[in-house]
Amino acid sequence: MKINLTGPDLLNNSRLNKGTAFAESERGTFGLHGLLPSHIGTLENQRTRRRQCLTSLTTPIEKYRFMRDLQDSNETLFYSLITNHVEETLPIVYTPTVGEGCQKFSEIWRKPRGLFLSYPNKERIEQIFASPRYDNVRCIVVSDGERILGLGDQGAGGMGIPIGKMALYTALAGIRPEWCLPILLDAGTDNEERLADPLYIGWRNKRVRGAEYEDFVDTFVTAVKRRWPHVLLQWEDFAGGNAAKFLARYRDQLCTFNDDIQGTAAIATATLLSAINVTGIPLTEQRVACFGFGGAGIGISSLILSAMRNAGLTEREAYSRFYALDRHGLIVEGGQDVRPDQQPFARTRADVASWKVPDAQNIGLLDVVKNAKPTVLIGVSGQPGTFTADAIRLMAQNVKRPVVFPLSNPVSRCEATPQQIVDWTEGRALIGTGSPFPPASYQGGPVSFAQTNNSYIFPGLALGIISSRARHVSDAMIMASVQGLAEIVPTRKDKNAGLLPPLTAIRAVSRTVARAVGRQAIKDGLAQIDAAQFEKELDANIWEPLYEAYE
Repeated sequence: MKINLTGPDLLNNSRLNKGTAFAESERGTFGLHGLLPSHIGTLENQRTRRRQCLTSLTTPIEKYRFMRDLQDSNETLFYSLITNHVEETLPIVYTPTVGEGCQKFSEIWRKPRGLFLSYPNKERIEQIFASPRYDNVRCIVVSDGERILGLGDQGAGGMGIPIGKMALYTALAGIRPEWCLPILLDAGTDNEERLADPLYIGWRNKRVRGAEYEDFVDTFVTAVKRRWPHVLLQWEDFAGGNAAKFLARYRDQLCTFNDDIQGTAAIATATLLSAINVTGIPLTEQRVACFGFGGAGIGISSLILSAMRNAGLTEREAYSRFYALDRHGLIVEGGQDVRPDQQPFARTRADVASWKVPDAQNIGLLDVVKNAKPTVLIGVSGQPGTFTADAIRLMAQNVKRPVVFPLSNPVSRCEATPQQIVDWTEGRALIGTGSPFPPASYQGGPVSFAQTNNSYIFPGLALGIISSRARHVSDAMIMASVQGLAEIVPTRKDKNAGLLPPLTAIRAVSRTVARAVGRQAIKDGLAQIDAAQFEKELDANIWEPLYEAYE
């Protein structure tokens, strides 16, 4: 690799810094003698040293700070540490700790990473993008910080999510760090705690809404299209209504997807298909209750519905398998605050006329379990404790192997813990969670459960999109990511195995997902290369966190 930095400038460049691993010849060439100790180290012993420091820390947020500092000083070492210890580090750099990292982002912030595009600077966006330092950008993750996990509006602190997501693009799929650009659209915040915090780093203003806000987003998207016509843009943690709106508005204008809607849907669907390998109940016979019906709930239900139609159901038959609940209970035609995007899943009054319920205007989860007898229960409500013992126990009475996915994260927002679900179902439930939890057990023996984490999908989805040079992201490409993962789940060979591959295999999983997505892009006529070129691109685009020789 040819570089033109020397001395402190080279050591302070996180992408190029090797620390003590600079060779003797490189130290002379780049003026590093005296700036480094005499020891010539290796990536392996650097990784050992950093891991010892990491494990000596006691709280998750301390570890998060440590990893952020490491990323800002030596990216190759940062990614090497993650890829070699993924089960240990993923909960630190991603969920659940990233939520606390967003809440404390202003006090943690030390060095610039990515771009903060504030509303007062909206006219400067194209000027900001014009810098040559962004010439290599191929993928962007953007958030406006309004709906961070289940924690709500974090304003500029929401930048922790794009930074974390981009880190997983590289660590879990091998997308080169210099191709990745995290962006925070700072439209203000309605979080009074952030506005009152003297350390808050964002635009200290109430959140801009309405036409002004949408014009701001449109200015951003227009500038992105001009600067990088072929970039991949991932939307992340926008409020539910805005998330669906922007995905619908821009998906045909550039290559884009929303991980909260499509990525969550893909991993939930793949995990359900894995559970079906165990239960033996065909997808066409599943009855699905979805608790929480914003963008994520609609996305999950819509993708499972598409899979049911692919399996042979008519559209009407597929819709009849779903029971959607929001804060007002079961969504019924003519019910309170039913949005247009929820309407297709609304039950008719005739559907529930024979149900025995205490309040026909507010049919809750327990009522649905009693009357509909769902085989699958999915939670994306962000409301902790809403999967009650009564509801889960009744579900287990009706179904031999209930499938229960409390997907809200972080841990503090989860509908129920795996151990609670295990206890309430006598160890029979097949469980997928959105965040990592301590091991569960029943009658002295371990009970496995899956971390139904988007990281199984979105890094590989992005790699497949980039490697195929797709112009857009089709629904078929999202379904291909599901099918790619479903083909390698452990339950295909062993019903007693985990629902998802181990996290230690995540790079191989990402490659499999990428290949399925890229091939579907070619089939859909959305790729700009043929199948043979795609395979070469895919191989060439996977970066390994190893030090390269400099000259």
